[in-house]
Amino acid sequence: MKMPFVSLRPEITRTHALILMGWLEDKRVTRYLSDSRSVSRFIAQAVDRTQTPILTHLFNQRGRFFMTYDRNDVPVGFVRLVKTGSECEIVLVIGDQDNWGRGLGGSTIREGLKLAFLDMRAETVIAKIQPGNIRSLKGFESCGFLRKAEMPTLNSLYMTSGRYLQLLREGVLAKATDIYVTEIDKARLQSLIEFEQGAAVVELEHEIERAIVVEPQHVAHNVVTMNSRVVLQVDQDQAQVELVYPQDADDRSGKLSILSDVGAAILGYQEGDAFDWRVGDRTRRIQIDKVIYQPESFGNFHL
Repeated sequence: MKMPFVSLRPEITRTHALILMGWLEDKRVTRYLSDSRSVSRFIAQAVDRTQTPILTHLFNQRGRFFMTYDRNDVPVGFVRLVKTGSECEIVLVIGDQDNWGRGLGGSTIREGLKLAFLDMRAETVIAKIQPGNIRSLKGFESCGFLRKAEMPTLNSLYMTSGRYLQLLREGVLAKATDIYVTEIDKARLQSLIEFEQGAAVVELEHEIERAIVVEPQHVAHNVVTMNSRVVLQVDQDQAQVELVYPQDADDRSGKLSILSDVGAAILGYQEGDAFDWRVGDRTRRIQIDKVIYQPESFGNFHL
């Protein structure tokens, strides 16, 4: 099953808070949310005690809080990640019952795991689910969670970082489209991201980990590798860019850093591939129209 695109965004406004309160007033939504009363009370207090339009700092006092957006940039749920030591508990809600059964929960779990393991550097992610919540139990297990303990009132499921990376590399947690990276590019990019931070870095690490690794001599000529020149279409806008390392980036000449949103997005895709990606505060449709130049196809294996 192809999972729908979702993105997790940390900025929380008063409008978001009011949407959240509406979801939490629906008994069908809160039926299996063990801390629904405390969450709802916290949200109400946050809205009442401040008049500022941005409430992000308040929502992140007890962990990290994200709104879940669908392909059309509409809020459909939320995720909370609470890290204690090396463990991180994940709590998520898809707020509107009309969206249940569309795969948004599974996509949200995958995005939450990406942040927990690759950004927060958790060693284990835990989900605590009531036994009657069959939909959530199946959703977490389909994403690779294992049952740790079963009690009359609560099931505890878990995933380790090692299992996460294994499932990612096997394609269980990745997008449907395969991507490819050369051995040299992977080694260089792994060294690069050790010293960088930010959302694009998390996405880049995720893409490197899920990519099929090939020898530079054997990469297909129409794959986007480092220092390739590519014709892209982003929504309705077409542009020619060169994918480069950060020190070589120059927007005026079309040299696009691998640590930019679009740069991290296009690595490893082939001509004709099209996919959704969050660019800034919007979801964009990116298509690889043509690979004009690829170093490896010209015997330049060490650019």
